[in-house]
Amino acid sequence: MEEASRAEKWQAKVSVTLTKAKADQIWLLFTDFFNLHKWLPTLGTCHGVHGNNGEPGCIRFCSGSSIRSSDLVSAAGWSKEKLVAVDPVERVMRYEIVESNIGFESYVSTVKISPRGKVGDVDGCVVDWSFTVDPVRGMSLDGLVNKYEKALGVITKNMEESLL
Repeated sequence: MEEASRAEKWQAKVSVTLTKAKADQIWLLFTDFFNLHKWLPTLGTCHGVHGNNGEPGCIRFCSGSSIRSSDLVSAAGWSKEKLVAVDPVERVMRYEIVESNIGFESYVSTVKISPRGKVGDVDGCVVDWSFTVDPVRGMSLDGLVNKYEKALGVITKNMEESLL
């Protein structure tokens, strides 16, 4: 039974609808891969360690208190994240954690930004952030989803406000 539980992955998606910023505007901010800390205050550090910002293959180093397991309460969480795919037409980017101290194994995340309504019909967009990860010790899937919901809310609110 233990082997079966190891094979299971946690998968989830969180979404935010913005009413003032257009999909193309928010896309540009998300693909500034080395500067996520500008939008998420709990992320104290985010900078490039390899490659060109926003290009597949680039790697960023992130550190802060955004997401960490309960086993790491006294330590700052950090990760190295590799941008593996960018589709500017569909506004989809995918990245993976290649190294971390936050307990994430086999982590892949996708961000998709879509216009709200018909293209050109109304302002606004929908930001979907999905992830697949091996179960994380010291966390529940519901707890992790809650952290992602809060983080995406803060990120998108800060992005949208910067454009007004």
